[in-house]
Amino acid sequence: MAMGRRSAGLLLFRITGTGEGTGAETGEAPETERDVEVLIGHMGGPFWARRETAAWSVPKGEYGPDEEPAAAARREFEEELGLPVPDGTWLPLGEARQSSGKTVTVWALEADLDPAAAVPGTFVMEWPRGSGVQQEFPELDRFAWCTPEQAAERLVAGQRIFVDRLRARVRGTAAP
Repeated sequence: MAMGRRSAGLLLFRITGTGEGTGAETGEAPETERDVEVLIGHMGGPFWARRETAAWSVPKGEYGPDEEPAAAARREFEEELGLPVPDGTWLPLGEARQSSGKTVTVWALEADLDPAAAVPGTFVMEWPRGSGVQQEFPELDRFAWCTPEQAAERLVAGQRIFVDRLRARVRGTAAP
């Protein structure tokens, strides 16, 4: 049986506190609820240039039957950000099937990274289409730390589930 298109990625996160919680009504200091921020990238190239909504992605990429998903996730992170993968424990966030039919596997890694330090990898394509001119574009043209709410608006629809799963894990609730 032929393997369908598969992609693997690594979602960096850092723990935050919302400052909301119980205790304010009694005059006590409020408990801070644990939450996350995630590092995502805006897709490069002319198709995505003027888009923000659903134009961001987890750093990820395709792999073939001879490569392990975790190895592909590491390779793609390093290619797309131009930085080594930070040390730490990878938390599996599982798989999700995208509307294109591709299956994406993602891990989360708690680490802090300066998005300005990224040196994105590039790809070459004919642009404008039909012109015969080859141009180089960054795979991901900028990176940002986002709250889960910001990520829900920015990420392509099929990847939002990974932020939900991570958030549920950090908060200690049932994952979707």
